[in-house]
Amino acid sequence: MSAITEAALACAEGWIGTPYRHQASLRGVGCDCLGLVRGVWRELYGCEPEVPPPYAPDWAERSGEDRLTAAAERHFRRVADLGSAVPGDLLLFRFRPQFSAKHAGILAAGGRFIHAYEQAGVVRSPLAPAWARRIAGIYRFPER
Repeated sequence: MSAITEAALACAEGWIGTPYRHQASLRGVGCDCLGLVRGVWRELYGCEPEVPPPYAPDWAERSGEDRLTAAAERHFRRVADLGSAVPGDLLLFRFRPQFSAKHAGILAAGGRFIHAYEQAGVVRSPLAPAWARRIAGIYRFPER
């Protein structure tokens, strides 16, 4: 692990227990999966590179654009595959092959990842096969 991936993982772990709140991004108060990534970014760099526009819960199905992947490509460094990923890397998930990436989390140690899940808030979950096969992209936070 590098200094940036260690820092990203430590930040993400600090968000565990934050309640789920659509479009929010405040540790301990509420966030969704994008809000978690935005909050970790702010803790690492001080400010966000861009603020996302308002989005509905079904934005990925309706828009037809892969906005989450496009933003990751602009601001993160691509990781080749899960075998090259390290704890602290960003994971993007696509729930159906024909849809855009819609969910995000931070890879943790021991085959787990940290994400904001609607029914549970920010949790550490196993990266079970059902999640792993939905990975749409893996990205590393840029060095500071």
